[in-house]
Amino acid sequence: MALRTNGFEFLGVVDPDAMGPDAAPSLKLPLLLAGVQAGFPSPADDFIDKRLDLNEQLIKHPAATFFVRAVGDSMLGAGIHDGDLLVVDRALEPCAGKVVMAAIGGELTVKRLERKGERLFLAPANPDYPSFDVTAREDFEIWGVATHVIHKL
Repeated sequence: MALRTNGFEFLGVVDPDAMGPDAAPSLKLPLLLAGVQAGFPSPADDFIDKRLDLNEQLIKHPAATFFVRAVGDSMLGAGIHDGDLLVVDRALEPCAGKVVMAAIGGELTVKRLERKGERLFLAPANPDYPSFDVTAREDFEIWGVATHVIHKL
């Protein structure tokens, strides 16, 4: 199930219990415990050491976590590209330096939270975009902290 709003596509909940009794079980994929060489691979590493569940690796608070697709290039310097999938955790405390998903005047955005003295800003990771002073805005709300970004190569 996907919900689109203001350029963001919400890709559903992560907690299988929140999806009901017909939810699919967690998918565990193969994981090689040995590191991967950027050069010639070692034949001794041609085996699977265990199974990897991406939920265990990417999600700390399943009931409070959701996925959203990024739109635009304002966060390129943070490694977030147009079309990337963000993992956002609503249970984490938003603090200065974290990348957060927030609503300003009803519009959703992903920016880095910055504090300068007593003032609070949402700052892009691209010099082509301005920061937003959200210190006194009543139409500002943080929806969660982005914990991971997934993008295609």
